Amino acid sequence: MKNRVLVVDDAAFMRMMIKDILKKGGYEVVGEAEDGLKAIDKFKELKPDLVTMDITMPEMDGITAVKEIRKIDPDATIIMCSAMGQQAMVIDAIQAGAKDFVVKPFQPDRVLEAVRKVLQ
Repeated sequence: MKNRVLVVDDAAFMRMMIKDILKKGGYEVVGEAEDGLKAIDKFKELKPDLVTMDITMPEMDGITAVKEIRKIDPDATIIMCSAMGQQAMVIDAIQAGAKDFVVKPFQPDRVLEAVRKVLQ
């Protein structure tokens, strides 16, 4: 059975890029959201195996969304994606419960490596 992924990013072209990488890697993208609030709703609805989460988004940022999703499911598997590879952001994301961190622009090999690692 394919692993089911929810893709969260406020930029449609970034969602398209990551969906493309995931599909080519054999993963099933079951949904997408453009902000943290929608991500939480989609997570409850779809119960994905993995969430890829942008950090900087309108309505609710990715780190807050990670904390909320982990209240719903403490075992939720989330990979943060952000153009800002700032050390503080990485630390905040991991402390919030993210399992890994991928920096934009996405390197397909790095994305798939992170996904495989966290889903083991």
